[in-house]
Amino acid sequence: MISQRLRRYRALTLTEILAAAAILTVVVLATTKCRYHSTLDAKRANMQMTAARMGLTFCESWRGIKGAETYDPSVHLGSELTLTAGAGPAEPADFTLLGTYSVVSDGETYYVTLSWKDVKTGLRALNVIVAWTQQVKTVITLDDADKLFELTTYTLN
Repeated sequence: MISQRLRRYRALTLTEILAAAAILTVVVLATTKCRYHSTLDAKRANMQMTAARMGLTFCESWRGIKGAETYDPSVHLGSELTLTAGAGPAEPADFTLLGTYSVVSDGETYYVTLSWKDVKTGLRALNVIVAWTQQVKTVITLDDADKLFELTTYTLN
């Protein structure tokens, strides 16, 4: 008789399979969390860029007419922005309030305050403050605004 060798095949144990499944689960969850936070950060960055552009647009439009006290952004920017007179952040202490507006862009609400100050004869400071909220809520008011962008420019009048 020829002796035959029994071949032994090595198999994975239940413990090894469970450990591999646990590692795979952790990797999948970490990837999902990373993608979620990346998307959230991209949305926040987009909102901040929109607020900065909006502030610059208001500021440059107002400066284009030499900082006139009769500036009405709904006349100058009404076709490009959905804006209404409404609540806005407080103006700086030594500035004169021109108006406060609520602006909707890409489904997000921004609150804008325009104010001015005559620095000296012939020189006027124009101040634009844009506030918005990054919190996820169904109803957003000015009190929820947790971010602020402020821009001041000067014009000869």
